[in-house]
Amino acid sequence: VQLQASGGGLVQAGGSLRLSCAASGRRAFSSYAMGWFRQAPGKEREFVSAISWSGGSLYYADSVKGRFTISRDNAKNTVYLQMNSLKPEDTAVYYCAADSWGTSSTKASEYDYWGQGTLVTVSS
Repeated sequence: VQLQASGGGLVQAGGSLRLSCAASGRRAFSSYAMGWFRQAPGKEREFVSAISWSGGSLYYADSVKGRFTISRDNAKNTVYLQMNSLKPEDTAVYYCAADSWGTSSTKASEYDYWGQGTLVTVSS
């Protein structure tokens, strides 16, 4: 599967952004669990959120819980990350990833395919 993330940009603290990740490939998008990760400058990549293949199970890092919402539209082969109440510490490159085993893991090593990343910058 090929993943294309978009929607990043510059936003003031307290603002919102919606990231999208469009998938393409031979295998059905609905068979993958999907995740969002982020990497800030000088830091390791960290888990943000994950969603099961059906969308019935959602997972969030404590740092974004209550502010971010993950969703997917299997008919459009797209997963979304709605980010509200953004903080400067949310500044990072955000990556979407696909897990072909469907585990909805919080571990980056469990994901098989990665998008190119989209930069989110939150100014104070």
